[in-house]
Amino acid sequence: MRVLFVHQNFPGQYRHVAPAIALRKGTQVVGLGENAGDALPGVQHVRYKAPPAGNKDIHRYVRRFESAVYRGQHVARACLALKEKGFTPDIICCHPGWGEALYLKDVYPDAKTLYYFEFYYRSSGADVGFDPPGQEVHIDDACRVRTLNTTHLLSLDSADWGQTPTKWQASRFPDWARARMSVIHEGIDTDTIRHKSDAVFTLPDGRTMTKDDEVVSFIGRGLEPYRGFHTFMRALPEILARRPKAQVVMVGGDDPHYGAKPKEGNSWKEVLLAELGDRVDLSRMHFPGKIPHAELGNLMSVSSAHVYLTYPFVLSWSLLESMSASCAIIASRTAPVEEVITDGETGVLVDFFSPEEVAAAVVRALEEPERMRPMREAARRFAQANYDLHRVCLPQHLALVDAVAAGRMPTP
Repeated sequence: MRVLFVHQNFPGQYRHVAPAIALRKGTQVVGLGENAGDALPGVQHVRYKAPPAGNKDIHRYVRRFESAVYRGQHVARACLALKEKGFTPDIICCHPGWGEALYLKDVYPDAKTLYYFEFYYRSSGADVGFDPPGQEVHIDDACRVRTLNTTHLLSLDSADWGQTPTKWQASRFPDWARARMSVIHEGIDTDTIRHKSDAVFTLPDGRTMTKDDEVVSFIGRGLEPYRGFHTFMRALPEILARRPKAQVVMVGGDDPHYGAKPKEGNSWKEVLLAELGDRVDLSRMHFPGKIPHAELGNLMSVSSAHVYLTYPFVLSWSLLESMSASCAIIASRTAPVEEVITDGETGVLVDFFSPEEVAAAVVRALEEPERMRPMREAARRFAQANYDLHRVCLPQHLALVDAVAAGRMPTP
């Protein structure tokens, strides 16, 4: 079997399934991406040309779609080059969010297509209009958001089958799309990501932390409102005042990955620090930026309380990893989170918009670690039972690829 994986940031969500297929005898696997990615055993990595800079002169609703068309063109040209060299896939697995899937069926009309649909945009019930609460979504924004789905809709039309990682993310898609879609997460390596009692987390200045320290952890790709950074920061004066030994570690880059930069400054961190002023002890607040994955595991192992807040949006890998690491989790009472966190069983749920609730839950977790112990253990059991990479998710993903490649479309 010949398999083509396409992802702007390959390997992305295909990090585990691509090399697993490549291990099979008689299989040829190619990974196509725009950016340089990690080398995977047995996988040939090919890059396509990046799209040109966006044209600010065209209507703002379609700027992202124009970029998607360029990217789809460049992917098609890369595929034509592969075709000339004799590579014709039996199945194409693609994340179509940036336009890669637009013309794959035109290059390879006989190949089966299995696309990873991550998020369907809507102007209500999800991220748009969520923060601040109760705001009315302007008709201009509603129209813009509807137009964002152009790439998805064209990709849904050409997909033989779809995959999405959570039930809530599936629920955002139209009924007719869900009828050709499986809910399968890419998986968490629970064998590797687990609590390690001897773990040491090292700060950029060389200071170290262990399980004997009182560590409050917060992890995001970017320190931004989509992941509740503003709410968490506003909870810190109370947390630091009531827990004089607490150290707070906030992992993430300054540039937002979702949403816009603040109008008041260069980063949300800068804005929030200015807002809090001398109400917080900066010597106990640590911003290591983005760190290697192994260091994330160490941080989760030394964490006394782990805070995860999010808009109704794509669920972060970090939440499932913190569950696998047996963290004491304080999380937002938002739909994606409620799929995996049950209040009082696998963690504590709080109001996304309430710094007071966040602070009270963190302080209580630090004051009563034994109360959190059953939740820590239950969180890991839940992660193992539902999101374990090797025993649950990867076998499901491989079975789905095989079924679609053979033309046996599964039950959604």
